[in-house]
Amino acid sequence: MDQVPIKQYTKKDIADSSRQYVEQALFEEHHKIYPRIANGWFSKWRWALVWFTQLIFYGTAWLNWNDRQAVLFDLTARKFYIFGLVIWPQDFIYLTVLLVISALSLFLFTTVAGRLFCGYACPQTVYTEIFMWVERKVEGDRNARMRLDAGPVTLRKLSLKFTKHAVWAGIGLWTGFTFVGYFTPIHHLLGEVLVWTLGPWETFWIFFYGFATYGNAGWMREQVCKYMCPYARFQSAMFDKDTLTVTYNAARGEPRGSRSKNIDYKEAGLGACIDCGICVQVCPTGIDIRDGLQYECTGCTACIDGCNDIMDRMGYEPGLIGYTTEHAMENGYTREQMWKRVFRPRTLIYTALLWTIIIVTATVLLHRVPLKVNIIRDRGMPRVTETGFIDNVYKLQIMNAEEQLNSYTIDVSGIPGIKISNDNVVEIAGATDRAVPVRVEIPVGSAEAGSNKIRFTIRNKNDPQIVVNEKAVFLVPH
Repeated sequence: MDQVPIKQYTKKDIADSSRQYVEQALFEEHHKIYPRIANGWFSKWRWALVWFTQLIFYGTAWLNWNDRQAVLFDLTARKFYIFGLVIWPQDFIYLTVLLVISALSLFLFTTVAGRLFCGYACPQTVYTEIFMWVERKVEGDRNARMRLDAGPVTLRKLSLKFTKHAVWAGIGLWTGFTFVGYFTPIHHLLGEVLVWTLGPWETFWIFFYGFATYGNAGWMREQVCKYMCPYARFQSAMFDKDTLTVTYNAARGEPRGSRSKNIDYKEAGLGACIDCGICVQVCPTGIDIRDGLQYECTGCTACIDGCNDIMDRMGYEPGLIGYTTEHAMENGYTREQMWKRVFRPRTLIYTALLWTIIIVTATVLLHRVPLKVNIIRDRGMPRVTETGFIDNVYKLQIMNAEEQLNSYTIDVSGIPGIKISNDNVVEIAGATDRAVPVRVEIPVGSAEAGSNKIRFTIRNKNDPQIVVNEKAVFLVPH
């Protein structure tokens, strides 16, 4: 048998061979998306949410309540003011409950209607809508923006780009200023800005938050939703086949194809989709909803408005793209049947749990006693006085959670003949706390040696129903 000669490969042969393989980038190449404006019922709702959320964010910081800012998170004084409510460090459980309520609300909305929060109320969505509106006003519609970017650098192009970015930067800085205004009284902060006497942390956070708004909503846009937001990755864990999602009705739309408005597409063997591409052009993340549900879809419903507009022009029934469920598509449910399955045990449990937490929290807040007391016994040994009494010294940290000056009486009980030897009435300004030294005496022989339980009672003189009872111990020497 003849032997097949073995070819000796050189380094050059190996290098030439490696060039035949296609290189694959670790990251997808970014292509700028030029979303087309979509007008319709869902678009109006989205803009209503934009106005609502921004009026709350920008407006609430300027509201006053009891001669102070209505909503202020005073980290220096360790007090949060939320209208008539003053939250102290000891009340942070309420902020924890607020986060739990927000999380459960997000789970409920997602289970019922997918990325409802993302499409309508997420700050990234809201500010992207605002920034894209500015872009359309300055540079024109989709085609005008594409021509401008593809064209040569001219004075007009530079002026339009400068104007757009200047407005974006202004919105970003005003957003950062408002954000810091919830931690530093905003009227005081405005005065510091006007004379430029801002502190280093205030300056940092105004520019940091402003830059984040400018960068995320102006430059990164859909990349934040696709690559940076963790919600896009774990949302599917909350979906099931009865979750309402933005869906393309392939059974009705296929086979797609262009046609004249006067042609009966059913007789021509076509579906309702005319393959115009509007659903892709209006999508802020640049996906094609006709390829099925994708994690990049933020549920903004722009494709629904865009497609319904085309269906109306063609004289077709709207809803080729719409909110529906996987079960409804598979089994041909009517709208009533679909909504019955939307309100299934899973969503009802979420709803019941959410409202239970809200009602319980609201009830506790309404009945919260606006007085808090912490008692610390002095480490010194008990002392026997010349008058035949044994005394212990305590420090009472009394916190007045109301925003008015209050007088409090301090009483003690638990041992026969026990009394407070110093002044037992104290005044505390509104929304402040004060350490009050208290000397307690008992007659010699009225209690056994060692530790004896006693009780302090602190009562509001202006409102006797506001009262706090705290336990303590009285030490009697052996």
